[in-house]
Amino acid sequence: MAENYTYILRCADGTYYTGWTNDLDRRLAAHNAGTASKYTRARRPVTLVYHESFPTKEEAMRREWQIKQLTRTQKEALMGRK
Repeated sequence: MAENYTYILRCADGTYYTGWTNDLDRRLAAHNAGTASKYTRARRPVTLVYHESFPTKEEAMRREWQIKQLTRTQKEALMGRK
């Protein structure tokens, strides 16, 4: 069974991008190459700052939605910063 991941990327300009994927390494490489998202294309390079693994796509998508509802301060707390 393939793993599904929810992740947060920190872009070079200090903004955050949240997404989900079933191939984290390939998605991170695509973001850094500028081919994964219009949002991160102009904000490269990106750094993976948080990820969670889920058994199903639906759970990963649900967690992505929950993270997108958080404020910047809440996201930083989630990533272990205070």
